Amino acid sequence: MPTVFIPSLLRKYTSGQESLVVPGRTVGEVVRNLDEKYPGFRNQVVEGDDLKSSLAVSVDGDLAVGGLLEQVRESSEIHFVPAIGGG
Repeated sequence: MPTVFIPSLLRKYTSGQESLVVPGRTVGEVVRNLDEKYPGFRNQVVEGDDLKSSLAVSVDGDLAVGGLLEQVRESSEIHFVPAIGGG
């Protein structure tokens, strides 16, 4: 199952867990399964049908351009990263 790394700002929604092993074949399925165990997590990372614009997700070191539809493997590492604004 994919391993999900939780940034410090979101750990209060995962009982302080820094990383979790979560089933799923897409980022969306992983988020849904995380929300089943930690209700309210989804609301912190999803807005409508996509990831919040203030958040980026990387899968196996690459930016997940597919958003919630991005495919993940059993051995994938998923990182939720607060997006950095610039200007």
